[in-house]
Amino acid sequence: MIPLYRNDKLGFINKVRKDGFLDNKEVYDKVFQIMEDIRTKGDEALLYYTKKFDNITLNSDQLIVTKEEIEQSYKIIDKELLKIIQQAIINIASYSMKQKEDSFLWNKTEGISIGQKVTPLKSAGIYIPGGTAPLISSVLMNAVPAYVAGVKEIVMCTPPVIDAARICAANEAHVTKIYKAGGAQAIFSMAFGTQTIPKVDKITGPGNIYVAYAKKMAYGYCGIDMVAGPSEIMIIADETADPRFIAADMLSQAEHDKLSCASLLTVSKELADEVQNQIVIQAEKLKRKDIIKKSIEDNSAIYVGKDIMECIEVLNECAPEHAQIMTKDADFYSDFITQAGAVFVGPYSPEPLGDYFAGPNHTLPTAGTARFFSVLGVYDFMKKSSIIQYDKKALNNAYKGISLFAKCEDLDAHANAVDIRFEGDENE
Repeated sequence: MIPLYRNDKLGFINKVRKDGFLDNKEVYDKVFQIMEDIRTKGDEALLYYTKKFDNITLNSDQLIVTKEEIEQSYKIIDKELLKIIQQAIINIASYSMKQKEDSFLWNKTEGISIGQKVTPLKSAGIYIPGGTAPLISSVLMNAVPAYVAGVKEIVMCTPPVIDAARICAANEAHVTKIYKAGGAQAIFSMAFGTQTIPKVDKITGPGNIYVAYAKKMAYGYCGIDMVAGPSEIMIIADETADPRFIAADMLSQAEHDKLSCASLLTVSKELADEVQNQIVIQAEKLKRKDIIKKSIEDNSAIYVGKDIMECIEVLNECAPEHAQIMTKDADFYSDFITQAGAVFVGPYSPEPLGDYFAGPNHTLPTAGTARFFSVLGVYDFMKKSSIIQYDKKALNNAYKGISLFAKCEDLDAHANAVDIRFEGDENE
């Protein structure tokens, strides 16, 4: 059963918030050693850890997925799945195009032009987990925005046993090279570069706690999208909601991982009880029911509050990865949800719609970081430079103030850099 909190906001928040999830010294020490080995030994260390963690022996030439392997993947992939992948790419690309920003140059006044130059990153590395749930959809969600942004080199690392769907998805999404490398060692290979895997400007994509630690350590050597934790969903519902829908949506997130969090905030104790029953009934039919049971019992919760606005207040405090609202006037209430990675509005907007098909990205901030992180998008694969151009007359009108500013900060070299341009002009 899911723990239930009635008018106990603090108890509920403490149960479901995962602040500081990267607080494991043992994992940190292991990942730090992997980082040092990859940085100093390159392919040698990568192949060692591939054998150690994946139990697969490769040489450097076997790390890259070949043209022949790609062609073979197209022969065996389910053709209906390939069509769905292609349609999803169209949806994601169409949405991503809306996010593109343009450079601009503003001729503010005569002699003064200021602006912004928007440039795509030269290279990006995407990490795609394998394991019990190979995330084909994550290939699309990470590669397509990078391609739309204009990134020329998109490399993908994924654990060595790669299904045809992941390979075809990467090829359809314009990934330039696919490497058979998983875990923290793959992250560091892209961050530092090895003899085989190129160094990239930014790394994006989900992973387990070892991957999360690796991305955090890699930041500074390259960019990262975010440090993602276990998956989360919070659903706000009233007595008009269908408990079957709510339970199904909670279970869809609980199956990700034993650490996942699937929670309900409602004004109806009767609805809460019905959802509890539906979770038991539906979970019994699912393949990953053991993972679901652990996730539901250990990390999830139900909050029964006094009204919908209070439920929204609690949700905003938690800042979950996914927020879903199934109430009367859901459109109205959704406007008040300001702290969430993605918001799903109404009974026919289930979270998997966002995972696979709608178009907005499913790579979202977790563990309360939606307070300051955004969903992955085209903007993550672009950088901005300022443009400043003054002519002599325009600078002459401003330089004495700039010089005074610099001297007040005791930075006389700054003052000199503007003053020197007008030395002797007073005598002209």
